[in-house]
Formats: sequence, C-alpha cells, structure tokens
Amino acid sequence: METSGAADRDGVDTSYKPLPPLYFAFAIIWILSAVSWTLNTHKYRHFQQPNKLQWMLASVPWIKSLQLSLSFLFWYSCYYSNVCSIWMSFGVYIMGILFQTSAFGSFFLISHGYCITCHRITLSERRSMATMGCAFYFTLVGYKASIPYFSVLLLLNYLVVFYVIFDHVSRNLIVLRDQLSFIEDEDVQAMHDAVYTKYIMFKKFQGAMHIVAVSELAILISLDNSLETFWMRLVVREWAQFFIFMYIGWIFRCQDFAPRFSVMPTWSSKGETIVPPIYSIEMDAATFKGFTSHEWHIGVPTLLNKGSVKDSVVVVIRQPHS
Repeated sequence: METSGAADRDGVDTSYKPLPPLYFAFAIIWILSAVSWTLNTHKYRHFQQPNKLQWMLASVPWIKSLQLSLSFLFWYSCYYSNVCSIWMSFGVYIMGILFQTSAFGSFFLISHGYCITCHRITLSERRSMATMGCAFYFTLVGYKASIPYFSVLLLLNYLVVFYVIFDHVSRNLIVLRDQLSFIEDEDVQAMHDAVYTKYIMFKKFQGAMHIVAVSELAILISLDNSLETFWMRLVVREWAQFFIFMYIGWIFRCQDFAPRFSVMPTWSSKGETIVPPIYSIEMDAATFKGFTSHEWHIGVPTLLNKGSVKDSVVVVIRQPHS
C-alpha cells in the first residue's frame, strides 16, 4: 500500500534531504560489521561455549542492518520519487523496536554471565528475562506511537533494566574476585589467567553499560525535536550505537582464550555462593578403570590435539559436597 508524497521534490522539507545518503552509509557500515562478525564467529566455532553467546550477539547487527536498509529505501523513494510507502515505514518502526529489544536481551545474557561464568541460564532467570523483555518491547511500542504517559513508563522501564544488569554484573565481579583471591592463596596459577580474563571482560562491560545508560537516558529526555537538527541527532545516535555495540561485541568475541577459560567452577544455591576448589587429576583409561572413590568420581575424557580416543586422558573432578 502506498500514499502519494509531495507533487515535486521541492514539496518535501529540505531538512530531510541528508537522510537517504546517511541511512545508506550507516546501512553499509552495519552490513560489513555483521558479515565480519558472522565470519569470525564461524571461524572460531570450535570454542563451543563462547561461540553460543557470539551467535546470539550476531543477530543484533543483522537486525540493525535491515532497519537501516529499509530506512534508506523509504526516504530515497519518498524524497526522489515522491512515493512514501506506509508498509516500508512500518517495517522501519518494527525493526527499530526489535533492534533495541534484542540489544538489551543480549546485555541481559552477558550480565548473567551466560557462556562466561555459567553454562546455562536457570529457569527462573529465563522467566524474568522474558518478562522484562516483553515489558520493554511493549513500552517501546507505546513510546514510539506517542501514546500519552508511555515516556514515563519507558523511563521507569529503563531504570529497572539497568538496575538488573548492573546488579548481576556486580555479582559476577564479586564471584570472580573471590576466585582470584582463592587462586592466589592456594597458588593455583593454572586457573589465574582464565579467571582474570573473565574479570577484565566484565569490568569493560560494566564501563560500556554506564555509557549505554547515559546515552539512552539522554535520548529519552531530549527536548530538541526540531527538523533542522534531526539529521545531526541521527548521526550522533547511530555512531554511538555502532561504537558501543561493536565495543561490547569485541570484548566478548570468539578468540583464542586463555587455557581453561571454558571451566566454570561455580554453582548456584539458595544460600551463600561458594567458590569450590579448582583442582584436577589426570590419569589414563587403564588407571581410571580400577579407580574407586566417593569423593573423586566424575570422569571426563578429553582429546589432546584432536587425537583418537585411545590418546585421550580422563579428568577426575572432586564431588563438591563431599
């Protein structure tokens, strides 16, 4: 469905003239970033745990690329062909909301430590994330549609979302500091680099989220809505979103992590969080076959240099509640 625009090009406000080239440039930038992101994730696909998080993060730049491409097509046809598609503008509207929702969903996953300090998110955490995600999505819909009082609801939603994110990041930092202290006290240097890498990743993410919080709140309470400065505000917002998300993606990118990075030696309980000992014993299959103990009982075969099963070793892990 299409509606006719102005009779000629001069009938469209000249303030919108920079929009087609701007949207085209940003669409190309995000598409190139999404392609390189996807290729890098595929290249390091053998890192199973960090790779799961990276694949989830990769969906965000693709959604943004689609939004910017639709924005370019809409403004180009509207300004140069005098035809403004309602369906295309609706697609831009929906893609913009999906981008913000998926971006904050990925921030939720990172703050919970998914694939960094835990293998999976618990059922209660998944439910709370789904609830906040739906509330955030529908609040954005109302705000973008200029429904009265939804700007206040969105501000409250932002406060809740950022509180949850910063709270979980702080918890992970506390746990990782405890692990580092334990490692230094027990002189378990084999795990130090891996735990310290995780700690630095969360510290950088915490700093990036402070910038996200300030920029999102500044955009929300901005009072300058004049058409003359619309394209300048667009440039500032798009560059800010690009650099912030690419920086976070770079922090948690798939790479050659420190040895034992995939080891996540924490567990959740209703009581106090405990950091278990980080020790392991390696033995061959013949020795493990006759090994009997109630405390050391979990055998995990590992392959060295992609060798055969015969060349693998067995890692015996101590039962934490023994």
